[in-house]
Amino acid sequence: MSQPINIVKNKLDELPNNIEAEQSVIGSILLSNEIFDDISIIISDKNFYDPMHQKIFSAIENLISKGMLANPITLKNYFENEKDELNIPEYLVKITKFSTSSRQSIEYSKLIYDLFVKRELIKISDNVIDSAKLNDLNSDGQQIIVNFEKSLFDLAENGSFNSSIVKFDEAMKQTIEMASNAYKNEEGIVGVPSGLKDLDDRLGGMHKSDLIIIAGRPSMGKTALATNIAFYAAKNIQEKGEKSSIAFFSLEMSSEQLSTRILAEQSRIKSNDIRRGKITEEQFDKFIETSKNIAELPLYIDETPAISIAALSNRARRIKRKYGLDMIVIDYIQLMKGTNFNKDGRVQEISEITQGLKALAKELSVPVLALSQLSRAVEQRDDKKPLLSDLRESGSIEQDADVVMFVFREAYYLKNKEPRAATVEHAEWQAKMNEVSHLAELLILKQRHGPTGTIMLEFEEMFTKFKDIQNN
Repeated sequence: MSQPINIVKNKLDELPNNIEAEQSVIGSILLSNEIFDDISIIISDKNFYDPMHQKIFSAIENLISKGMLANPITLKNYFENEKDELNIPEYLVKITKFSTSSRQSIEYSKLIYDLFVKRELIKISDNVIDSAKLNDLNSDGQQIIVNFEKSLFDLAENGSFNSSIVKFDEAMKQTIEMASNAYKNEEGIVGVPSGLKDLDDRLGGMHKSDLIIIAGRPSMGKTALATNIAFYAAKNIQEKGEKSSIAFFSLEMSSEQLSTRILAEQSRIKSNDIRRGKITEEQFDKFIETSKNIAELPLYIDETPAISIAALSNRARRIKRKYGLDMIVIDYIQLMKGTNFNKDGRVQEISEITQGLKALAKELSVPVLALSQLSRAVEQRDDKKPLLSDLRESGSIEQDADVVMFVFREAYYLKNKEPRAATVEHAEWQAKMNEVSHLAELLILKQRHGPTGTIMLEFEEMFTKFKDIQNN
């Protein structure tokens, strides 16, 4: 085999590289353009170590993309005026001697990419060291960790090409796969199931890459509904024996409070009784038995208060990398903070958060279910049913979300209007309370994938559990 041409400049051996592999890959393409398609899905010009090899590969790609032949002759004009110690046109001819088979070229391409990753790891490490040494008031240790984790995740997940351009036939394959999964599923669900039949029928499950908002005034049951959905989704993963998980970011409640709610719902013991120890021995045994049954549930709870969108994104990436990830649940948006807290006003900060959550849903290819508070404007109206305009800092939330749902319980407002006892009005009020006391409405006011409308649910307040009406 011919000896590699020496193009070492500026101490190229300081970082991991293999010049011979780079020469062989480029030489093989120059002799046979047909292998470019196989190689281009593994590496791009930026993955080459030598800057001249980057330019040569980019020029080859440019010619081939135009349907033209890429060889030393057609590339000659690109490099005639290149100011370099090498005669590049002559160099292009010489490296064709290092061409090899298609299979070996593919293996060399993988080697080139692997060495690129190692160089990037070194650069990331150097950046962390440099950042840690700086006395920068705007960059504390936690922020350095956040930036470091994001850089590592991007390097691990993005592959050699991080392109958002998808040819129509590829998009169509994804659509057919989605339709096939829904067809094969007896319940017609292609997304993550919520455990509520009517809701799954309306949405088809919670779809990958979707930002789903559940909004409502305090005490409507937003957290209860989100907890029910998260539990069912995690249980579904466990029953299928899949390696994945549900990530629950609880900014308001502690992990202990959240687990108490779940245990109360599953054991059907009032959470308030559990907290006060007002349970029988039989109930306590049932409580312990229930905890054993769901102990291995693939549900991960992060209880960090006022978490930033950047920190939440990195932790979600870490969970996906370590355990797999099916869905992210956030309780709730208004307790999060942006990268530049209050710098441009709260409305802009919420916009940054919702855009970040939508981007995270697309990046990780999972549904993000986020809770949101409503403004007090609801309380000023006679009709308390919420509207899209009632979302606090609503513009960005409504715009970025794929699905917006509101939880509404008429009984909550009706119980505050109790008339004087032993009157006709009280009897009418009591009849109405009996009718609506266990009912909740889920108002779907926005859905990109299908129709809007209202879903009636039963709500067991003592167990903080939502369920389908027909399960009475």
